[in-house]
Amino acid sequence: MKHYTYLAAMGFTFIGSIWLEVFLKVSVLRRIRRVLLTILPVGIAFVLWDRFAITQGHWRFDNAQVLPLNRIWGLPLEEYLFFIFVPLAAILTIEAVRKVNGHWKVGDER
Repeated sequence: MKHYTYLAAMGFTFIGSIWLEVFLKVSVLRRIRRVLLTILPVGIAFVLWDRFAITQGHWRFDNAQVLPLNRIWGLPLEEYLFFIFVPLAAILTIEAVRKVNGHWKVGDER
């Protein structure tokens, strides 16, 4: 059961933010190209950084807390999900604040 620890954390992150899309209708997923252009470049950079850190022995993943699947390029599946779900949760949250707080417009993030 401990193998599901990291996956459960990603699941809670996703569930904790996806409701904003459904109930507040923030329409983030309707602009999937924009989401991908936001998440993919940073995700790729962090995958490279993760890979470098692992090969250099700076850190590792606890095999007891990740799924016992073959790793993709040395990283567990949950790590790839992390690089998708956490930024998506942030985008959903920002868009929800914009939706609820009408005077906060695009470009007014400062």
